[in-house]
Amino acid sequence: MRYPSIMTTTHFPFLSIDPASRRVSLDGRNPDFYRDPNPVYAALHAHCPTFWWEEQKMWYFTGYDHVNGLLRDRRFGRQILHVATREELGLPEPQPHLTHFDAAEAWSLLELEPPEHTRLRTLVNRAFVSRMIEKLTPEISALCHEAIDRFEKDGKVELLTAFADILPVTMIARMIGIPDEMGPQLLKWSHAYVRMYMFGRTHADEIAADRAAEEFSAYVRGVIAERRADPRDDLLSHMVHTEHRGQLLTEDELISTTIVLLNAGHEATVHQIGNAVRTILENGADPSVLFADGKATERTVEECLRISAPVHIFDRFALEDVELDGIHFRRGDKVAMILAAANLDPRKFTDPLVFKPDRNEGANLSFGAGIHFCIGAPLARLELNIALPILFQRLPGLRIAQKPVVKDVYHFHGLEALELEW
Repeated sequence: MRYPSIMTTTHFPFLSIDPASRRVSLDGRNPDFYRDPNPVYAALHAHCPTFWWEEQKMWYFTGYDHVNGLLRDRRFGRQILHVATREELGLPEPQPHLTHFDAAEAWSLLELEPPEHTRLRTLVNRAFVSRMIEKLTPEISALCHEAIDRFEKDGKVELLTAFADILPVTMIARMIGIPDEMGPQLLKWSHAYVRMYMFGRTHADEIAADRAAEEFSAYVRGVIAERRADPRDDLLSHMVHTEHRGQLLTEDELISTTIVLLNAGHEATVHQIGNAVRTILENGADPSVLFADGKATERTVEECLRISAPVHIFDRFALEDVELDGIHFRRGDKVAMILAAANLDPRKFTDPLVFKPDRNEGANLSFGAGIHFCIGAPLARLELNIALPILFQRLPGLRIAQKPVVKDVYHFHGLEALELEW
């Protein structure tokens, strides 16, 4: 994707910025925004990098240093009810139609703060350290070749369903100990589940997410029972039988942890495979240069993550009264960080809207930072570093057959489909 070097708010009739008050009006469901949010992020950097988003009723930060700092700032956290009550904060009571979803989220690594977060992450972390993940290289490579074998002769493919969906869900399921044939069902549950995190979710979305959480939890509960009786060499068996300071995980903790690993372990990577292939093809970059060796491949992958991140927003609660960038937050206030916008901060990256696969200007924030840094980042990076070179080597002359359509799933960023031919 090529972008103009200078953006002004006049380009966006759906965007209104008042730099003096730091108020911004922006419709996150407007297709002109979510299809290509990067130019809007550039306008925000130019006019109002820290702003109150009127429609979302929260403060948002886009600056690289602010986002990077906030992700690491222990004055902010994913939880709030461990330091204050709902009554003190004026928070609503849980909604009855989300009982199963709330139960599945109760011990999610994404939602916890220390000490619970530390205890759960310590038990899981061993499986995701780089030296363990690198052992999966032959298996990931084989999966990529097997998928391509099925459609190479056709001269065309819809990449997401035939390739991107298969690789990440199969790998994370195998690591945990879920059979390959459950892949399609895991995808259905995951897609329904993550609708809860998107802008403009409907009551129907909530009902579907709660049903998915109920079915997903029941399935995981059954697998847990099997691993208690018959341990195997997989992550779930490890979580079931390993003690941390004399304690085993409870069944509720096991269910939450398994669900978050299955969801987070593939959802963003599916999007990123599509985003990366689209970025490379639309920029006319030469695959033989992009993937010339391991270092070139690594930089290409990181630049794709920087300019077309799959997850755009994370939020935090202020755990105490605190001031940041001149904004006073009270305990319980929510604040959000736009990771994808931080990746485009011109104070950090030169020509930030330009795809530069040889760029070497520091880390992107697509996987977050701090104690909630994505535990699956080594796996996702390895999958991308293996899958992209194989795809372009196996399918020379690869090109986009139809204009890609971006999903209406902000604050995720991914494609409905990616029709390719060669």
